[in-house]
Parts: sequence; structure tokens; C-alpha cells
Amino acid sequence: MNVFNLYTDHVRAAVAALAKAGAFASPPDLSRIVVEPPREVGHGDLATNAAMALAKEAGRKPRELAEQIAAELAKLPDVRNAEVAGPGFINLTLDPAVWRAALADAIGEGAEYGRGAIGVGKPVNVEYVSANPTGPLHVGHCRGAVFGDALSTLLDAAGYDVTREYYINDAGAQVDVLARSAFLRYREALGENIGAIPEGLYPGDYLKPVGAALAAEHGDSLRHRLEAEWLPLVRSKAIAMMMDMIREDLAALNVKHDVFFSERSLIEGRDQVGATIDALRGQGQVYEGRLPPPKGGPVEDYEDREQTLFRATQFGDDVDRPLKKSDGGYTYFASDIAYHKSKFDRGFRDMIDVWGADHGGYVKRVRAAVKALSGGTAELDVKIVQLVKLSRAGVEVKMSKRSGEFVTLREVVDEVGRDAVRFMMLYRKNDAALDFDLAKVIEQSRDNPVFYVQYGHARGHSIFRNAVEAVPDLPAEDSARAAFLAQAPLARLDDAAELALMRKIAAYPRLVEAAAVAHEPHRIAFYLYELASEFHAQWTRGSDLPHLRFIIQDDPLLTVARLALVQGVVTVLASGLALLGVEAPREMR
Repeated sequence: MNVFNLYTDHVRAAVAALAKAGAFASPPDLSRIVVEPPREVGHGDLATNAAMALAKEAGRKPRELAEQIAAELAKLPDVRNAEVAGPGFINLTLDPAVWRAALADAIGEGAEYGRGAIGVGKPVNVEYVSANPTGPLHVGHCRGAVFGDALSTLLDAAGYDVTREYYINDAGAQVDVLARSAFLRYREALGENIGAIPEGLYPGDYLKPVGAALAAEHGDSLRHRLEAEWLPLVRSKAIAMMMDMIREDLAALNVKHDVFFSERSLIEGRDQVGATIDALRGQGQVYEGRLPPPKGGPVEDYEDREQTLFRATQFGDDVDRPLKKSDGGYTYFASDIAYHKSKFDRGFRDMIDVWGADHGGYVKRVRAAVKALSGGTAELDVKIVQLVKLSRAGVEVKMSKRSGEFVTLREVVDEVGRDAVRFMMLYRKNDAALDFDLAKVIEQSRDNPVFYVQYGHARGHSIFRNAVEAVPDLPAEDSARAAFLAQAPLARLDDAAELALMRKIAAYPRLVEAAAVAHEPHRIAFYLYELASEFHAQWTRGSDLPHLRFIIQDDPLLTVARLALVQGVVTVLASGLALLGVEAPREMR
């Protein structure tokens, strides 16, 4: 039961009734009607913008139209009050039975509560991490990995058909540098003293196993070959071993992908990059020309020469973009166009790319490319994930023993645990900088959100265990307990804070839907903290006021009703934590 969708339908029906009575010259656009929680708690249970959105169509002042809509809504049996506020908002106060029914639905639906069908099975491609396979993932990759994985799970819960994808950047200069770095470790594995790692090569110890594997496989034969002969062999081995390491690191964070797409596959065999350029040229979107000098300062890919250009400015970019380098090779952007065409050819009209903070300037050109190659039928949403500042008890952490340059994802997970990493990486909006304190995220206090939310779930199960004396028939097994509590006398729940908890539980399906549409999984983390806070507060009230405790020894029916409220809370906490990829423990030690 989604209360907000239900009352959106009621408001639309009220407007439709007014339209039928002649209040509108033409059928009103009902899709513009929104029903949401009021901005202030004292303004009722629900608020709608219907009159504000449709006053122009009706040729009326918003307040006048609002009065008419409110009068229609007041006829509904569960509406206790329909009040017009401000310039034309309508605030609704509902009968508490609505919130009790929502709680009963949460208990009855269990793990399915909050899942929706707004996505109607529409295919969505979510590409995330996509780090160069030149070393271990660092803490910056960690945030993008968690964000992409949680967003994919959220979209799945909203009814989309999600493909989780990793784009392997296994072509270009960086993987040749990787090969030369691995070859140096190969020589080291054969007993050679390689000295200091030369400038420009990757210095981390993580390449030592690659060198050892090459020595075991080839002996010293590679040392006697020309670079042109050994480089492809070493590059292939190094990339394969780096990707194995990356997959292991992602598994430690419980991050999954359905597809690992190789950039090199775009140019090996059939030249898909060239074919994409030719196709765009045939549509008049690629030409040979000369770019004007950049204004203000140097631009990385600017060259003062005749070159192959994509008409990016026709699709919202600031300048046209080069597709070939002076040596005849393709630009990275050209490969990116071909890669996104591959997504389009695989049936994706909705694409989401999760990129690091240093890629912000690249967004316009790739969006322009998607518009061009899809004829405007595909949408690309690029989510930029900002930097993570890592500290321990307030002191910045910069270096890693494993990489020699940065703190790795695996080191952070090993130190504080997967749950703390995942939750805290989502406890800020993706485009806001994140301070991650390794000491604070393992504190057992309200100031540590992941602990506080998990503790809420554990506290609920503790209440169940302690309730057996008052309610001997209470089943221990989850589904049996939920079925038992689904029959609870919820009318006994009439305390204001109990009703507030029910309203919070009822808001969950709407929140999942809204977070999925906005591509913002952080909303789930914020909501869970708020729900846990209200639950903990109610437990504390019971400590001070015994008649508000969840377990009342001499009133088993009231106890059962309050246990049903606890069941609703733990159901939603478990569901929300699952969306974030975080465990919902039954006990905290």
C-alpha cells in the first residue's frame, strides 16, 4: 500500500469530477498533481499542489480552485480535514485507520514491502567503477562502487530491468605502461636487481605477483625478445591479473557486475570505433575541420590542425570534439562514443554512468554523443561522485603500504568492515565531498549512523525475544511471527508517537520510488536514520513512562499491537539496509 499514490488517485478523481462539472474548459493535465508529506508536521498528514498546478488551466485563482478541490476531498471517509493553506496548497488530515492499514500492509508484505513497478521492466544500464586495470582500487573508487551498486539495487526494487556494467579500459597508453611495469617485476622475479622504479612506471608492490607469474610461465625467455614481441603477452597477463584483483576487492565490498565490457574489443577484430565514426559521418555529424584556439587557457585535446571532428555543438556541447589523434589513432572520446553505441545497440535507452570527480568536464560531450547516435531516443544520466577525504580520529590518512601511492579499497574494508564502508559512502549525496573517519565509523553511538540504524534492527529483535513471557504464543520464526502479528489489534495504537512511527513506515514505498526516479540512493540512508531515531526515541519514552513500553506484562493485547509496530519498523529497516547492501543484525555485540 502506497498511501501517497492512493491519495494522488483520490485528488485526481476530485479534479476530474470538477472538470466534468465544468470547472475546466478542457481536460486538465492530471499528471502535474503531486501528493507529498507537508513541510511542517502540524499541517496535517498529506499535502497536494493540485490547485497551484492547475489554476491556470481552470482560469481561476489557486485558492478558489483549492477550496473546490478540498470540498471534494472532504467527502472521502478517511479524510478528517481538508484545509486550504497559503496561496492554494491543500493539507489533508487522515483518519489514523489509514496509517494502521499501512502498518498492516508492511507486516503482511514483509521483504516485498516498498518494492514497486514504476520501472515497468524497462532496461537500464548502470556503468560504475570502470577503473583502469592498472592497480588496486582506491578509496575514491570505493565510493563510486558502492553508489553504483546501491543505485542498481534501488532501480531493481522499483521495477526496472537493470544491467550492472564495468567498462575495462584495457586499450591505450596506460596499459602499455602497466605492461612495462610488470616486465620490470618479471625481471626482478628472475633475480635481477631492478633498483628504484623509474619515473612514469607503476611502483606498487601489487605487481610483484604478476612478475612472479610471468617468470613461472615463461622462464627467462621474455628477456631475450624485443619489446614489440613481449609487450602484448605481458600486457594481457597483467590486465587479467589486475582484473582478478579488482574483482576480489569488489567482492569484499559485495559489489557485483553482470557485464565486464572490454574497450579493446571495440578495435580488435571488427573496428567498431571506425564504424561508429563512419555512421555519424553519414548522418552529417562528423566532418573534417579546424578548431578555433580555446579561450581562457589550454585545452588538453586541442590541436591546431585539420582533423576529424564530431559536431558536438549541435547536441549541447560547448565545442566540436576531435575523434582522431595526429598519429591517426582514435581519441578516447571516439572509443567512448562507440562504447555507448554498443549499449544502445544492446537495447538500452536509459543509461547511467557513475564517474569520478575529475570527469566533470567530460559530461557534455558524452551526452551529446548519446543524443547523436540514438537520434535523441536514449537518455544518459552521468552521476559524478566527489572525493573522499580519509582520516583516522581526525588525522588525514594518505599513504598505503600495498599501493605505495594511495589507500586501497580493500584496506579500508578490512579495517572497518563492509557495512560501515557501504553505509557511510551513501550517507552523503554523491556530488558532495565526503569526510570518512576510520575511527568514528566503528563507534557505538548515535553519532555513527550505521551503528544507530543497525542497532535499531537489533533492538527490535531483542524486544521480540523479551516479549515471550508476556505473549507465550509469539512465534520465534520470522514469517510465522509476521503472520501472527498481522492479526494484532492495531486500534490499540493511539499514542501520537506511535502514529508518527506508522506514518514514517507508510512513507517508505514512496521514498523508494522517488529515490529510484531521482537516482539518489542516499535518500534511503537518510530515511533509515530518521526511522531508527524515532524508534529509539519511543523506546526511551517507555523507559520514562512505563505505560508506553512495548511490552506490558498485564496487557497482552496491547503488547501484541505494539509488537506489530516493532515488526513494521524492523521490516522496513531490513529492507532499506538490503537496498544499501548492508547487513541487518539481530544482535549487536
